[in-house]
Amino acid sequence: QLLLVESGGGLVQPGGSLRLSCAASGTTLEHVAVGWFRQAPGKEREGVSCIHSSNITTYADSVKGRFTISRDNAKNTVSLQMSSLKPEDTAIYYCAADSWTYGLGPGAYEYWGQGTQVTVSS
Repeated sequence: QLLLVESGGGLVQPGGSLRLSCAASGTTLEHVAVGWFRQAPGKEREGVSCIHSSNITTYADSVKGRFTISRDNAKNTVSLQMSSLKPEDTAIYYCAADSWTYGLGPGAYEYWGQGTQVTVSS
C-alpha cells in the first residue's frame, strides 16, 4: 500500500513562490509516475504536472515556465516548485501516484494524498 502525504501549502502573495512536497511511505516512488493535481472551489480537479519513472515531465499550459516538478529518490519525495504564483493558482493541491499510468488525467491514478491548500492573495 502506498501512502502519500503533501506538505508545503500556505498563503502567498501574487508573484511569490511555494514548494510543495509529496512524501511517500509503503513503497518507493522511484519506479512510478507521480502527478500533481489541483482543485479550486466549484471546479473539477485538473492536472498540473507529472513525472514519469524515467523522469520525463509534463506540465499543463497554465503553469509552464512557472512550475517545476522533481524527484528526490533518497528522500522518497516528489516536489513541485511553484513560482510567479497567480490568484488563479489558488486551490487544494494533491499528489497522486500510479505504477501503470502517466499523464495529467486524474482518473488514471490509483493512490492519492489528502491535499494541501495553496492560497494566492494580497
